[in-house]
Amino acid sequence: MLSRLIEFLKACWRPSSDQYARSGSDTAGRQDGLLWYKDTGQHLMGEFSMAVVQANNLLEDQSQIESGSLSLLDSGPYGTFLGVYDGHGGPETSRYINDHLFQHLKRYASEQNSMSVDVIRKAFQATEEGFLSVVTKQWPMQPQIAAVGSCCLVGVICDGTLYVANLGDSRAVLGRVVKATGEVLAIQLSSEHNASIESVRQELHSMHPDDSQIVVLKHNVWRVKGLIQISRSIGDVYLKKPEFNRVPLYAKFRLREPFKRPILSSEPSISVHELQPHDQFLIFASDGLWEHLSNQEAVDIVQNHPRSGSARRLVKASLQEAAKKREMRYSDLKKIDRGVRRHFHDDITVIVVFLDLNLVSRASTLRSPTLSLRGGGINLPAKTLAPAQLGST
Repeated sequence: MLSRLIEFLKACWRPSSDQYARSGSDTAGRQDGLLWYKDTGQHLMGEFSMAVVQANNLLEDQSQIESGSLSLLDSGPYGTFLGVYDGHGGPETSRYINDHLFQHLKRYASEQNSMSVDVIRKAFQATEEGFLSVVTKQWPMQPQIAAVGSCCLVGVICDGTLYVANLGDSRAVLGRVVKATGEVLAIQLSSEHNASIESVRQELHSMHPDDSQIVVLKHNVWRVKGLIQISRSIGDVYLKKPEFNRVPLYAKFRLREPFKRPILSSEPSISVHELQPHDQFLIFASDGLWEHLSNQEAVDIVQNHPRSGSARRLVKASLQEAAKKREMRYSDLKKIDRGVRRHFHDDITVIVVFLDLNLVSRASTLRSPTLSLRGGGINLPAKTLAPAQLGST
C-alpha cells in the first residue's frame, strides 16, 4: 500500500512535459522520444488524429486544432479550425502565430458575425503586423529575430464550407471517394509558394521586373535572392522592410543592394470548397511530410488503415522513407537525437481530420464538444490564450 502511495506522489510531482509524455490518459496526447501524438479525438464534425516529430534543436513546427465557437460571440459561427505553422530560422514566429492567429480570426468573425475569406485574410494581416511589432521592439537587443519566419497553413470548416488559406509550402490534401469505383482520390487544396515551382518563379519575376537576381539557383536549389525557398510567409521581415536588412543583422542575411518594395509577401492564397458527401478526410501537414510522401500515398495510408493513429502512421511512413533514402534502418534513425536529426529529416506535423457529413451539415447548431489542442500537448480550456512554449516538446 505504501509503495503505491509513493508512486502516486511521484506521479503528482513529475514535470508537466513528463506528465504529458507518460500519462495513461490520452487527453493531451502522448510522447515517444521525439514523437508527440494524439491518436484520436473528437472535433465538432467528426474525429481527428494529430502527430508531431521533432528534428531541430528547438521544435520549429507549431500546430493547433480548435473546435467549437469561431467567434467571441455565443451566437456563432461554429466549426473547426486547423493550423500548421512551419517555422524557419527559429521557433519565434510559429509560436507567435499559434498564440495569436486564431484569436484574430475570432475577433473578425465576431465583427462580421460570420466566417468568410475576408475574415481569414484580415486575421493573417493582423498576425503579420503583430509579429512585425515584436521584431521592432526586440531588434535593438535581438536583431536576428528579423530573419525568423514561418509558413502558415490554415483550414476552417464552417457551415458545410471548407476554407483553406496558405503562405509557404505546407500542404492540405482532401481524400474523396469515387462512387463508381470506391477508390479514394487525393485532391490538393492548397497553393504552395516555393521557388522550386516554375509558376512561383514567374510570379516573382513579374513582381520584380528590374531585378534579374530575384531568384537564384544555388547548390541546385532555387532560392529567392539566393536566401530562402518560400516566396510568402509570416515574419522574415529582413526581406520585407529594408530598415531591418542592415547591420547588426548577420552578413549572410544582408542584401548588397537596398530594396524598394517587399521581396516576400504575407498575402495568403485562399480557396473555398463546398464539402460533399463523398469527401472523407483532410490531411494538413508541413512540407516535412510531403518531402517523402506523395499526396496519393498519404491518402492511401489513411484510407487503408483504422482511423485511430492516422497521423502517427503518416509520420512513421515518411520517416521510413527518409531512412531508406539514407540507406539506414528506421530503428536506427529513431535513435538519432534532435539537432543531428535535422540532417535526416525536417520537423514534421500532421493533422488528419475525418468528416462526418451529417455533423458537418448540422455544425452551426451544435454547441459541443469544445476543443483546443496544440501539437506537442498543450491543452487549453475554451477562450484561453496559451503562453508561448518555452524550449522544445
